[in-house]
This record gives sequence, C-alpha cells and structure tokens, in this order.
Amino acid sequence: MIIKILGSGCKKCVALDENAKTALQAAAIDAEIEKVTDVVAIAGYGVMSTPGLVIDEKVVSTGRVLSASEIGGLLKNK
Repeated sequence: MIIKILGSGCKKCVALDENAKTALQAAAIDAEIEKVTDVVAIAGYGVMSTPGLVIDEKVVSTGRVLSASEIGGLLKNK
C-alpha cells in the first residue's frame, strides 16, 4: 500500500502526515508514505486545495486534515 500526502509542507500537510502514520500504526498496516510537494504533480491528481490524501493512487480527501480514526476507516476499506 502506498499513501501519498499532497501539499507544500504546510502545517496542515504535516498534521495529515502524522495522522496517517498514527492510523497505520494503530491498524498494524505496513505501508509506504510519500510526500508530494510538486504543484504540477498535485494538480495531476485533480487536487486544487491541499492537503490531499491518496491511497493506492486514489484521491480520498482534499482540502482538510483527516483525523487518524478517519484515515483508519479508509484503510480498513482497502
């Protein structure tokens, strides 16, 4: 599983990254987390407001910081 955090590295992007790590740890899932900061690459996902969360190349959230429990719910549906 590959999780991508889309954003410039702002405070919200960092928070989403931390929440994703917490969710993975709680669910005992081994996944790779990548940070995508390139504006062109982010736009390529159709994301116009960051932070964005991508799980296995599917955009699951844009423009808000999901909690660790919300991310956990998305991971369980994979």
